[in-house]
Amino acid sequence: MPARARGETRAQEVDVHAVLLAAEESAEAATLAIPPVGVGLAAFGALMVLLAATYAFRSVGLRH
Repeated sequence: MPARARGETRAQEVDVHAVLLAAEESAEAATLAIPPVGVGLAAFGALMVLLAATYAFRSVGLRH
């Protein structure tokens, strides 16, 4: 008689269930300190600062 007919579960099924439980727990615990829009605005601001720094030094190599 196969193991499934006896009501036994395979190790892979147990592993998948454990992974799903861990994913649920981490999804509940993973909350951001600021909303996603704030993260986007902060990233945009940081990139604009880097753009300004790049723009400020655009002609440094042309002096020589």
